[in-house]
Amino acid sequence: MKAYLVLDLSVHDFAGFRNHIAEIPAHIARHSGKYIVQGVVPTPIEGGWKPERMVIIEFPARNNAQAFLADPEIQDLFKVRHATTTSRLVLADGCT
Repeated sequence: MKAYLVLDLSVHDFAGFRNHIAEIPAHIARHSGKYIVQGVVPTPIEGGWKPERMVIIEFPARNNAQAFLADPEIQDLFKVRHATTTSRLVLADGCT
């Protein structure tokens, strides 16, 4: 079953975030992930959720997404994201 990482982020230091933008795609691909939505400005329709930017990454299975998140080689990039953005990340399983 496919799995999705959904990231809602506000970038407050774009210059510092550029390295993350440049390097993260190779790590995603290494874990068989692909962008479904990449850094777009979403249009809120209902409720109070107002994300500034949205990223959705599809993985073939939950274990691929979990391996991506736990990959020791990517932890420094996650620290960059944490330092340069305000972000919220969820992992959701897809439908069969």
